[in-house]
Amino acid sequence: MSLTGNWSYPTAMKFGAGRIKELPDACAAAGIKKPLLVTDKGLADLPVTLSTLDIMEAAGLGRGMFSDVDPNPNEKNLDAGVAAYKAGGHDGVVAFGGGSGLDLGKMVAFMAGQTRPVWDFEDIGDWWTRADADAIAPIVAVPTTAGTGSEVGRASVITNSQTHVKKIIFHPKVLPAVVICDPELTVGMPKFITAGTGLDAFAHCVEAFSSPHYHPMSQGIALEGMRLVIDNLPRAYADGTDIEARANMMSAAAMGATAFQKGLGAIHALSHPIGAVYNTHHGTTNAVCMPAVLEMNAPEIEDRFNLAASYLGISGGFGGFRAFVQEFNDSLGIPRKLRDLGVGDDRIDELSAMALEDPSCGGNPVELTRDNLAGLFRAVI
Repeated sequence: MSLTGNWSYPTAMKFGAGRIKELPDACAAAGIKKPLLVTDKGLADLPVTLSTLDIMEAAGLGRGMFSDVDPNPNEKNLDAGVAAYKAGGHDGVVAFGGGSGLDLGKMVAFMAGQTRPVWDFEDIGDWWTRADADAIAPIVAVPTTAGTGSEVGRASVITNSQTHVKKIIFHPKVLPAVVICDPELTVGMPKFITAGTGLDAFAHCVEAFSSPHYHPMSQGIALEGMRLVIDNLPRAYADGTDIEARANMMSAAAMGATAFQKGLGAIHALSHPIGAVYNTHHGTTNAVCMPAVLEMNAPEIEDRFNLAASYLGISGGFGGFRAFVQEFNDSLGIPRKLRDLGVGDDRIDELSAMALEDPSCGGNPVELTRDNLAGLFRAVI
């Protein structure tokens, strides 16, 4: 079976091995003649990035690159990226990499033409309408990991370097015009990144499936996304060159981010402040938090997971699923507690306050409070 397709949901997607060579066509379709490739520090000098710059240059698009992007990108990275964009006379962005490169690339395209500070566009109410929509530059997104699904998202997560709080910046036109999903770009991912990013995609699907909001399309996508991760992440982890498993994980990542339009929940409410304060890997943090959150949400989600478990090939309904998640984490080298990632238990009150402010709280099936969040932090640290 050929894992190749051309999709327009949620945006135009060119999916399949080797399709990075279509980057010049994607730029043309988005109206970009002089792109700035935005990626993170770790990817800047790798062959996968240099060969992509070669493709751009050969097509007359130049080889402009900005890579001063931290693992949890902040407004300082953003200001530097916008300055590079303007100084280079660019007219669009190729957002390239994992979540950090994709998120910052999207924000560079968004902020290059705005006059207000980025925090004025936080995902609160209709704050996005403050932006000059016509000044948003076009974006082509190229994921090189299979996790966040930021390539199909209409928002970015930016950490405030002063307060160490992660903020979600939203605008409908931040959705990339074209996405190139080439699973060959993910072949070089080390095992721990394969596991962490893959479990990030899994967490997105699990939380979207658990959310009480009404969105049947997202519900169906979340269920199939969970199945793809369960069936393919162990394969990609065991053999990084398994291109079919890598392709299915890339699909699952995009599906998770499409599905969580329905909502996220306590897993992300916990992991956002932990990542902002302790700089932990987001997907790995989500994975550690998942079993405890499933346990807390059990009264509200048990029935739907009883139905889902059989489709996912898991016996024992919700209880079987909950046990499976812990075994799945263990098999992928995920620690059982956040203290193994360097997280201390001396800031639980502060973390609980930050978690309660996180927009993800609104999608949790059990109402979140300072008390139950503090209990979750104690359980997972």
